[in-house]
Amino acid sequence: MIYRELGKTGIKVSAVALGCEGFAGKTRPDAQALMDCAVANGVNFIDLYASEPELRSTIGAVLRGRRKGFVIQGHIGSVWKNGQYERTRDVAASRAAFDDLLERLETDYLDVGMIHYCDQLEDFRRIFDGEFIEYVKELKAAGKIRSIGISSHNPAVAKMAVETGLVEVLMFSVNPCYDLQPPDEDVEKLWADEVYEQSFHNFNSEREALYELCERRGVGIDVMKAFAGGDLLKADQSMFDRAMTPVQALNYALTRPAVAAVMAGCRTIPELEAVLAWCTATEAEKDYSTVLAGLEKCSWSGHCMYCGHCAPCPKHISVADVNKYLNLALAQGEIPETVREHYRLLPHHASECIQCGACEKRCPFHVPIREKMKQAAGLFGI
Repeated sequence: MIYRELGKTGIKVSAVALGCEGFAGKTRPDAQALMDCAVANGVNFIDLYASEPELRSTIGAVLRGRRKGFVIQGHIGSVWKNGQYERTRDVAASRAAFDDLLERLETDYLDVGMIHYCDQLEDFRRIFDGEFIEYVKELKAAGKIRSIGISSHNPAVAKMAVETGLVEVLMFSVNPCYDLQPPDEDVEKLWADEVYEQSFHNFNSEREALYELCERRGVGIDVMKAFAGGDLLKADQSMFDRAMTPVQALNYALTRPAVAAVMAGCRTIPELEAVLAWCTATEAEKDYSTVLAGLEKCSWSGHCMYCGHCAPCPKHISVADVNKYLNLALAQGEIPETVREHYRLLPHHASECIQCGACEKRCPFHVPIREKMKQAAGLFGI
């Protein structure tokens, strides 16, 4: 397993992590077997958004004796009412649901307290302009949560949340299908048939700016919907008319700026093994460019996708990393000190480029890499 820093929280999480939905409706023995497989393979991170009492108790039971060293992300504002899930900003209801969550998980704290599901501007204001955020801050001050997070599908609202300075972790939907699309308060538009039929060129700028903002600010991203609800895994359901493997989809998400982990909602051990395969996959097996390059309807031409096809460089420059730090600096309009330091620590820099052009011949997205290297060398000075 590969472990990554979750932003500036000081928490190290497994790159492959668990969504809670895979445990829904399972018997305790089946849930135990699934968790045992995950832990045996190094998984140490789980997201629990569900409010259903029995599911919470099941996860608490299968985590018994494993709390130390296991990272739990639980949602604030997800409640169980009249026998069904409900999202709320009512503090009394949220408090009761949170206390219930700790009790059923058999713990006295969560590593990440995730403000549940905010996609609308009006909802953002209810959270951050009222007593709800004060309750969340109270939980952190009391040590009941170690860091504050928020989950969203809307990059415009997520950006506003990050800019408050309170959010340390963002749970966000990251996959190549959604990354093309503009922000919207209606999450269902992300996978609507009429949207899938449209043509797109390059990343949506607001989504790219969000990832870069999180990277600069040290806000860790953990990913939901990496498979676009399963659409990416089936050619006849994907907007690309090509199927991705689970390994390719995970690798796409894990190569975005600020992303620390992908939450996979695996329901069976074979499904879990299919995502764990990312840990031992070859570069060829991780290569998502074979699905995304050369498409008529969707194009990333001229944009670095951090896919790594530019390697090997005769001067051992990590072209993808140089491009990432260049993009971060350009997005800011200046060079943040953290970005400058990350660039400086690279073993080889853009100034070492000999302009041979071998990287450009291999790039499936037609990025003008030699010009990018000149630009980076001029900007960073080395």
